[in-house]
Amino acid sequence: MTNISYEDFNALDIRVGTVLEVEEVPKSRNLLKMQVDIGEEKPRQIVSGIKNWYSVKDLKGSKIIVLVNLKPRKIMGIESKGMLLAADVDDTAVLLKIDEKFVEKVKSGSKVG
Repeated sequence: MTNISYEDFNALDIRVGTVLEVEEVPKSRNLLKMQVDIGEEKPRQIVSGIKNWYSVKDLKGSKIIVLVNLKPRKIMGIESKGMLLAADVDDTAVLLKIDEKFVEKVKSGSKVG
C-alpha cells in the first residue's frame, strides 16, 4: 500500500448522491446506468458493474457515496461521470450508504471527507 499526503486525499471530491433513476444496460450482464443527484444543477450519469448484487428497486432513492472528480469514461459506449464507492466483501460489492438514522438529514451533494 502506498501512503498519500493529506493534500492528495483533499483533492478527492467525494459527495453524497441520491439515486434518482436506474436502468439495466442492454447487452450487459452486470452494468446499471444511474442518474445521481450530487447537488449540482443536473444529475450525473454513472455506470457501475453492480447488477449482480443490486437491483433497480434496491438502488432507486438510496443515498450513496460518489467520487465526483474522476475523469469521465465510456463504458459500453455510455459515458460515466463518477464512481460509486463500495467495499469488496468476499467478491461482493457492498455500496457505502448513509446511516438510516441520518438519511433524511444528509442532503445530496454533502461533502465526505
